[in-house]
Amino acid sequence: MKAAAFDYIRPDGLEEVLSVLHQNGVEAKLIAGGQSLVPMMAMRFARPSLLIDINRLVELKHIQNQQTFVHIGAGVRQGHLEDSANISLQLPLIKKALVWVGHRQTRNRGTIGGSLVYADPSAELPLAAMVLGASLHLSSLEEGTRVLLAQDFFLGPMYTATTEVECLTGVDLPVWEGLRVGSAFEESSMRKGDFAMASAACQIQLNDDLSVKRISFGVGGVNGAPTVFPDLANTLIGQRIESSLVKDVAIAALNQCDSSSDIHVSANFRKHLAQTLLRRVVLDAAQEAGGRA
Repeated sequence: MKAAAFDYIRPDGLEEVLSVLHQNGVEAKLIAGGQSLVPMMAMRFARPSLLIDINRLVELKHIQNQQTFVHIGAGVRQGHLEDSANISLQLPLIKKALVWVGHRQTRNRGTIGGSLVYADPSAELPLAAMVLGASLHLSSLEEGTRVLLAQDFFLGPMYTATTEVECLTGVDLPVWEGLRVGSAFEESSMRKGDFAMASAACQIQLNDDLSVKRISFGVGGVNGAPTVFPDLANTLIGQRIESSLVKDVAIAALNQCDSSSDIHVSANFRKHLAQTLLRRVVLDAAQEAGGRA
């Protein structure tokens, strides 16, 4: 199939983009890398009458180091983040998640903002954003800019809190400062580069005695949106990471999830797979931080 007919414009600034969105609403779609939108248009799952190309918006292509977080413009290419030494140092979980995103060719075009806004349940960057506790900046002509936590942004499959007149302009990703920080990201798919059947991510910080100082973990591809488990994470504070403890936590986490079947796997297998991946990333992150598994 091919896309339905549409008009196309390429504004030079954010104000013009927001004005066009305000005038056209649901009939308009933003496009940057096009790795999510173009296939949907080709299959006519999406039929916008107007495409707004935001590739000229230099204000969406910056990476700014702040004191406790890194602000990344929504138009920054995934491949650029993957190659950034600064991202590897300050946001290692993002670096590890990017390795699993499609193929190098798609990462050279895809943007961080596109991945977050289209919010595929199996997408890697939304899960990493949830685990890190990211904040997302949304701008509109009349309301200005509002900032949402990731937990309030991802609402369901391919569904976020972004309104039809808003543009995601950037994301703040917290930096975990100090020693003994480890992270891990794993997923399983039918083939390398395919959408994940399930994924899991963890970031952890240990005390000098190797007990847990701080931890966050979650799964993707199981529920309609990436899911983190702050209450279960809190039960690990002050404890040492051991295999039996992590197994119990992973079981408890997936018992909170409502998995579904598809043409590839059953709901029960997907839940079992996610449980296994979650155990693995917690143990691997702890090992990287200097703890015992």
